Amino acid sequence: MNKFLWGNSTSSMQTEGAYDEGGKGPSVYDIREATENTSDWKVAIDEYHRYEEDIKLMAEMGMNCYRFQVSWSRIFPEGEGKVNEEGLEFYEKLIDKIIEYNIEPMICLYHFDMPLALYEKYDGFSSRHVKDEFVKYGKILVDRFHEKVKYWITFNEHNLYAMDMGFKIAGSKKEHTLENIYNIQHYTLLAHAEIANYIHDKYEDLQIGGMLAYSPYYPASSKPEDVLIANQYDRFLSKLYTSVFTGKNYPKFFTNYLEKNMINIDFTSEDSQIFNRLKSDFMSFSYYQSTTVKANGRDFNTLEMDQVIDNKFVDRSEWNWEIDPIGLRISMENIYADSNIPVFIIENGLGVREKLPEDEFIEDDYRIKYHDDHIREMKNAMKNGVECIGYLGWGLIDIPSSSGDMEKRYGAVYVNRDNHDLKDLRRIKKKSFGYFQNIFNQKILEEIKND
Repeated sequence: MNKFLWGNSTSSMQTEGAYDEGGKGPSVYDIREATENTSDWKVAIDEYHRYEEDIKLMAEMGMNCYRFQVSWSRIFPEGEGKVNEEGLEFYEKLIDKIIEYNIEPMICLYHFDMPLALYEKYDGFSSRHVKDEFVKYGKILVDRFHEKVKYWITFNEHNLYAMDMGFKIAGSKKEHTLENIYNIQHYTLLAHAEIANYIHDKYEDLQIGGMLAYSPYYPASSKPEDVLIANQYDRFLSKLYTSVFTGKNYPKFFTNYLEKNMINIDFTSEDSQIFNRLKSDFMSFSYYQSTTVKANGRDFNTLEMDQVIDNKFVDRSEWNWEIDPIGLRISMENIYADSNIPVFIIENGLGVREKLPEDEFIEDDYRIKYHDDHIREMKNAMKNGVECIGYLGWGLIDIPSSSGDMEKRYGAVYVNRDNHDLKDLRRIKKKSFGYFQNIFNQKILEEIKND
């Protein structure tokens, strides 16, 4: 690696808008209506029409990497069947513009926005057929853009598919049972493996890795029961995935767990061979907070997870997300130790309510402190021997949150809209814009090497 990747991450439904333009079919997000505290998804920040303006701002901020998501239903309006060439052409133009501004494009194939037709017909990723259609979609994108896009991930925050929210983000209406959620986990992991194997078989210069929503799990005390439950959380939500992503297949603790609890998943001998061939070029992850757990007399259950408590030793945001910069270092060191491959921080940030003052200058010192503290701990992990590819902030140009709340802002650029009034969608730089200009121009690899 000859450069450190500084940049921004987003999803298509939180940026693009244009929900019914360019031949796009509906996704499960497009039919969600606004509520008292959330927006609908029809416009987002209108990046479909304003992407050059936003890419220019990213370049001015000093970014050299932009991880964006391709909307599956923009490529396949029905999720399967005929390819929408107009959708491919849109992403071709987007990628060309990113490259024009000397920014490295990185593609995410799926960020929770299941094509509506696949949700209605097949129950999303509860279906092996939908897994197969996703692999077809992924291969088409890889073949189309392999000369221009070198970094790839399949599923955003892959371990979330093993939690109760996994039914929603996988587009499944099935009963919330362990058997159903672990089949969703299996089909999505298998889809990732098939696309990664395809890339490694066909395109030697491309890199693909798994992605986790990573959190270090702290025991509430040194009481052995608290330590035990923290270890269980880590095994089922982190180590299981790292094992699969690095070609070691499902770990024995997991297959034993399935057998002991009479949980049947659709795991064939062919699937096992696909997993055995899987390798990752990096382990990517989002990091927002650590998690503290306290024993309550029951073992870990991915559909309940009711052992989580507040950590009195860290600050927290308005949304009760804990602010723990050292947790980022712990995350990097844990992932690197478990995987033995470079790590890549591809989401990090702080969501805050912000109003545009009369002088239109938001002094977001809280955001500067948040990122500065986390970047400092990233450097400490690297000085301690962790190989790290890059650091991407989340939504550094304001976007609606994952729940659709425009008031939860992560950006160094203010987008002038709220949940129910689009206003003029102007982009307005905050104080942190200048901070990122400075930090993103740092030659961190040389700094670490010479330290």
